[in-house]
Amino acid sequence: MSRRISLAITLHNHQPVGNFGWVIAETFEHAYLPMLEALERHPSIQLGLHYSGPLLTWIRAERPDFVERLAALVTRRQVEIVGGGWYEPVLAALPERDRVGQLTRMADELEGLFGTRPRGAWLAERVWEPDLPTSLVTAGYDWTILDDAHFRAAAIPEEALWGPYTTDDQGKVLTVFGTEQGLRYRIPFFEVDEVIGYLRDHATDAGERVGTMGDDGEKFGGWPTTFEYSWGPTGWVERFFAALEANGDWLATITPSGWLDGHGSVGRVYLPTGSYAEMGEWALPPDEGRAFARAVHDAKAEGRPEARWLRGAIWRNFQVKYREVNDLHKQMLRASDLVDALPDGPDRAVALDHLFAGQSNDCYWHGLFGGIYLPDLRVAALGRLIGAEDLALGGSGGAVESGRLLDLDLDGSDEALLVNDGQIVAIKLDEGAGIGRWDLRAARFPLAAVVRRRPEAYHAKLREHAANLLHPTDTDGSSSSRAASIHDIVATKQEGLADLLQYDNYERRSGLVRLLPVAVTAAEVADGSARDLVPALDGPWTLAAIVPDEVTATFAAGPVSLIKRIRLGGGRQDPRLTVEVSVENMSDAPFEALLGLEFAVMLLGGGHNPAAWHEVDGRRLPHDEFATTSNVDRLLSGNDQLGIRLETLVQPAADAWISPIRTVSNSEGGFELVYQGSCVVAVRPIRLEPGERTSLRLEQVVSVTADRAATEVVAAR
Repeated sequence: MSRRISLAITLHNHQPVGNFGWVIAETFEHAYLPMLEALERHPSIQLGLHYSGPLLTWIRAERPDFVERLAALVTRRQVEIVGGGWYEPVLAALPERDRVGQLTRMADELEGLFGTRPRGAWLAERVWEPDLPTSLVTAGYDWTILDDAHFRAAAIPEEALWGPYTTDDQGKVLTVFGTEQGLRYRIPFFEVDEVIGYLRDHATDAGERVGTMGDDGEKFGGWPTTFEYSWGPTGWVERFFAALEANGDWLATITPSGWLDGHGSVGRVYLPTGSYAEMGEWALPPDEGRAFARAVHDAKAEGRPEARWLRGAIWRNFQVKYREVNDLHKQMLRASDLVDALPDGPDRAVALDHLFAGQSNDCYWHGLFGGIYLPDLRVAALGRLIGAEDLALGGSGGAVESGRLLDLDLDGSDEALLVNDGQIVAIKLDEGAGIGRWDLRAARFPLAAVVRRRPEAYHAKLREHAANLLHPTDTDGSSSSRAASIHDIVATKQEGLADLLQYDNYERRSGLVRLLPVAVTAAEVADGSARDLVPALDGPWTLAAIVPDEVTATFAAGPVSLIKRIRLGGGRQDPRLTVEVSVENMSDAPFEALLGLEFAVMLLGGGHNPAAWHEVDGRRLPHDEFATTSNVDRLLSGNDQLGIRLETLVQPAADAWISPIRTVSNSEGGFELVYQGSCVVAVRPIRLEPGERTSLRLEQVVSVTADRAATEVVAAR
């Protein structure tokens, strides 16, 4: 009898909440549709397919015939449809009720589309925590697929990863497949014969082994350089499927559930918290990430056994690495509590969908892909959370929530929360009394959703790449027919990016007080090199008073004492936010400085979007442009597509320094300059004699054209 083996491939196809329709359409044509067509041509090939909820929603609306064709493959048991969280959340980040809710929503949707409930669940980014079996089994799932790194951390050797294991939590038993590293790295980046040979090498006389490969479906045409490689005239997938058929006497394709129906597990395992290896590297601080990558590379290159034990940080560490991720996560938890308290009815149904959509994982972390640095995804998630919270606050307008001290970011220190019919504002007292949250309730829009410019480990790679362009090194001229893995590509979308690496030494919030040397320029503020005379920008302020519509905080350092008042006003579609600072010279010598108030605002103005604008000296400029103007008492900005307009009233008149906040971020397409918002600093020179006082006030008058809550609830009813 010949040696035999089975192959269980599961492809994860994912599009996040907030992605552009044209991006989804392009990926559909390059990856999702060709794979379906290949399966139709090769009816003996079995595999599992997972589609995230936002992608399925798009497909149902834009390509309904695809659903019918996929359903036919499911009916004939060629394809196993795999479930998971509907909006593709990282389950470990959610309250238990939302974990089960997301998983059940996906199972219900898939049963409605394909007539069968899924038995397996795809875990977003393969983020695992040991209590997940309880959530998965409670929602009706039997199995999931994890990374080889999970099993390596549990002391399972590579040779023992050719079959599923059982694990349990609180009496709930779950089967876990490990995606075998050799298969994942070879498919599709090695030649077909090499993959077949690798499987032959691991076949046995008893045929009791199954090789599991679970990975992104986008690697078959959706990633850079992979479309022609996968689907061209000599396309890899067609040759691979043909080879699987040709070797069908000893090599069988099978779905994960199909394997479980005829085989048991190979053992018990308890897996520690973790994800795939690269995620652990990305979750580390930049210096640690670079050191970790070097250590792993050297250990593997030298064949040292400790390579298998090296692990980076856990996924939750992104909430430490990025303040913006932590704020997003804690806003999600707060919205979840508010929605959970709602009675059943149309409001709750709409709010729950908003909440689940706001849990879509992509902007809760950052690695090779854009993550938190992608403004459209970040704004989309925050917008849905605002919608959930707005409906949960309901007719009270949030009055019962306003004027409270709450530890909103769960760091052990209270923040001030102000809420009225039109807006929700959170003030970080111990970091400059800055406004980290400024949400428009009617528009469902987060005006403060900017991101700080900070070092990233991959910036070193960009600098090295730029240096090599200036001083190229010799190569041996060798080439490979393999498509490059997305992890190995170094590409840039524009020239000179290494020269645009600029960093902020403070968190990007609004209503920040600047006391700058009189010689500081607008350019120095824009590039982050300006240094304040006193640490009022990000130092701890003391709460003086808080009432439902106003917070007063004080700060004293060096020669000055400051009082800041932040006040809400206006209605649902015309909210007002006023920030006023007074400065008193407490020393016995004159004090000179540039006094400024800084607002960082997100209006989705990247790429010179004509809908997003500043109006300066009577002319409109793109929201991602630089500009300065002198002695103004009124500025305008907005986004016509969003229906949002800001009138900024400055008293007394001051100069305005306007600059885009732009990060150099890495993505699947390469390094790029990404708009993260626009900074406006109203600044005027002051000279105070001992005991003298002055002030500066910015009043933001917002106009919102449409109240989205009204149409949402009517549609739900």
